[in-house]
Amino acid sequence: MHHIKINHLLKILQESGIEIEEEFHLEVNPAYVKGKGEEILREVLSLLDGKVSQLPLLDHLKFDFKINRNLFVYDDQVHFNRYRLSTFKSDLYESFSYNWVEAYKRMCRTFERECLKSGIQTRIWDGPPIAEKVFGKSEVAGDLSGNGSSGWKLNAYNDAQYDLVSRLHGYKLIRIPLYENLMLGGSLKKIDDLLLNPKEESFQAVSNWLRRKIEQ
Repeated sequence: MHHIKINHLLKILQESGIEIEEEFHLEVNPAYVKGKGEEILREVLSLLDGKVSQLPLLDHLKFDFKINRNLFVYDDQVHFNRYRLSTFKSDLYESFSYNWVEAYKRMCRTFERECLKSGIQTRIWDGPPIAEKVFGKSEVAGDLSGNGSSGWKLNAYNDAQYDLVSRLHGYKLIRIPLYENLMLGGSLKKIDDLLLNPKEESFQAVSNWLRRKIEQ
């Protein structure tokens, strides 16, 4: 489903004449994260009750697409929950400015129930083996008491990694939440709905909306 929505978005942008690099991969230079970056990620781990001797770092980051120095990620339901909200308390979001943070905080508070609907599959709730190693064993799927979900915590930690590392490499990260609304034909339309069933009359509005994000 994610792939379908991104393909529709890319088609709209290409028809608008915007040059796009699809599925952009950023190889992480560990030297860029040394020092202050490591301090920030250790703080994020602590906020998520993570315990590990060696800081887990991704060796590459994958983005849905790239436009010039702007990197884009489309965030679905599993990115909006209490753990992601906790990451916004870290010094990362004081040291760097991200114009989508306040909206993401609201969505994390508002849409956790939607995250529960799609995020209780074992591969998401428990995550890969490193999730339990870093964050401990998950509770029973759907139980957010106690240790909650180690997979969700790992997702939140990795989201913070994306936010930090992309900036340290000199890029602007633009996150697109599926819950964002566009004004179209006098009423608000959710971007997720527009991309699932794109209609030609909405193409220009979607293109203009994305251009505004780049200019912000």
